Amino acid sequence: MHQDEDPRATHQGDRTPSAGDDWGDKAKPTRDPQAEAEASAQAGLAQPPEQWMQVWVREVLQEQRRARRARFWGGLFKLLMAVVVIGGLVTASSGWLQQTAPLTGPHLAVVRLDGTISADSPASADRVLDGLEKAYEAPGVKGVVLRINSPGGSAVQAGQIYEGLRRLNHQYPDIPLTAVVEDIAASGGYYAATGAPTIIADRASLVGSIGVISGGFGFDQVLEQLGIERRLFTAGENKAFLDPFSPMNDQQRAFWHEVLENTHQQFIHAVKAGRGDRLKDDPRIFSGLVWNGQQALELGLVDQLGSLRELAHEMDLETVDYTPQPTSWERIQGLASESLAQALALMARPRLE
Repeated sequence: MHQDEDPRATHQGDRTPSAGDDWGDKAKPTRDPQAEAEASAQAGLAQPPEQWMQVWVREVLQEQRRARRARFWGGLFKLLMAVVVIGGLVTASSGWLQQTAPLTGPHLAVVRLDGTISADSPASADRVLDGLEKAYEAPGVKGVVLRINSPGGSAVQAGQIYEGLRRLNHQYPDIPLTAVVEDIAASGGYYAATGAPTIIADRASLVGSIGVISGGFGFDQVLEQLGIERRLFTAGENKAFLDPFSPMNDQQRAFWHEVLENTHQQFIHAVKAGRGDRLKDDPRIFSGLVWNGQQALELGLVDQLGSLRELAHEMDLETVDYTPQPTSWERIQGLASESLAQALALMARPRLE
């Protein structure tokens, strides 16, 4: 044996790679190889190939995880873009078809009042009244229905819908107007409904809540405990009396309660004008309570129990929806928001990697 040879390198039972071994050169770990090489040299031993294999397998698995994450996010982005584009095209085409295909046969015109009533929602007074006006002006219309499923909202918007219903009913006396309650017509939703001469509800519908509410929080004591100074400049001693970071005195509380009470009286006056002698003499009606359809019928809040389908069957008419449709951009925004919500839910879902 040559005296310069290392006997451990030629022993048949030792699997340590030699200096020119291709496996030893290519399977080096990525985790600080210099430090590991120095430690091996000091010990006079080389790392066995099994350890290189374990490191290599870990690196492969980590790379696979990174690739799966990249595919997931890439696919999600493509899906979102596809939904937005297709939704815009479908909305544009459906709106075009609706405008170019007027109906002239006898039918029952329906306008929906869905969701919270506010100026910037699909349940705004402008949008609802636009649909009602088109319904009345449509050739062949034999009746108009305001289909309500709303928990309330803006007193201003609800009052405008109420006034619009009474005006249209007076303008078109030969076309019956009916408010049909679906799941709920409470607060502003019922305010609007009383503008129609006839109200129909399901026996389980929620009806009423004739009251006014205003809520908020007061953080002035919290700021004081935290040692935070509130810097608010106003002209007028009551200008900031609704500011949540400013204290409210007894006079301001009494004034705000007076405003709410006055608005409540407006609500009560509208209900009495719309319902008339059909209302029972029960003080609870205007207390803010809500009843089901069966109870509302007994109190005179509604005229009969039923549904839109039953009304159309009684009149022997097909229904046509005249609710103004959202613009293409509004549809795209809605689809994008829905897709984002689904994506967030998908991210939170447990998965194996």
